[in-house]
Amino acid sequence: SMGLYFVHLFICGDIQDCSGPLSALTQLNTKVKEKFQQLRHRIQELEQSAKEQDKESEKQLLLQEVENHKKQMLRKTTKESLAQTSSTITESLMGISRVMSQQVQQSEEAMQTLVNSSRTILDANEEFKSMSGTIQLGRKLITKYNRRELTDKLLIFLALALFLATVLYIVKKRLFPFL
Repeated sequence: SMGLYFVHLFICGDIQDCSGPLSALTQLNTKVKEKFQQLRHRIQELEQSAKEQDKESEKQLLLQEVENHKKQMLRKTTKESLAQTSSTITESLMGISRVMSQQVQQSEEAMQTLVNSSRTILDANEEFKSMSGTIQLGRKLITKYNRRELTDKLLIFLALALFLATVLYIVKKRLFPFL
C-alpha cells in the first residue's frame, strides 16, 4: 500500500511541477509507466509469496493485501490511460493548430497574390482604355485621309478632263478652223 502511495505522490508532484514543453511531459509519462511496471512486478512477487505461506491466515491476509493493491493499481492505471489519452489529444490539437496556422499563412499569401494580380489587371485595363482612345483617334484620321484621297482623285480626274478638253479644243481650232 505504501508503494502505491509513494508512486502516486511521485507522479502527482512531478506532473504538477512540470511546466516545460510536451517532451518533458512525455518523459514523465515514460517514467510513470516504468514505475507501474515495477509495482506490477512487486504485486506479483507479493502474490507468489502469499501462495507460498504455510499458515492459511497469513496466506489469506497477504492475498487480501494483493487484491487491494491490484484494485489500487487498476484505479491508477485508469488515471494513467486518461493521462495518455489527454497527452495524445494535446499532441493532435497541437498538430491541428500547426496545420491551421499553415493554412492561414497560405491563405494570406494567396490573398496577397490576388491583390497583386488585381492591381496588374487594373493597370492593364487602364492601358487598354488609353490604347482604345488612341485607336479611335487613328480610325478617325484614316477615315479623314480616305475621304481626302477620294476628293483628290476626283479633282485630278476633273483637271485631266479639263486639260484634255482644252487640248481637243485647241487641236480642233488649228486643224479645222472653219468648223
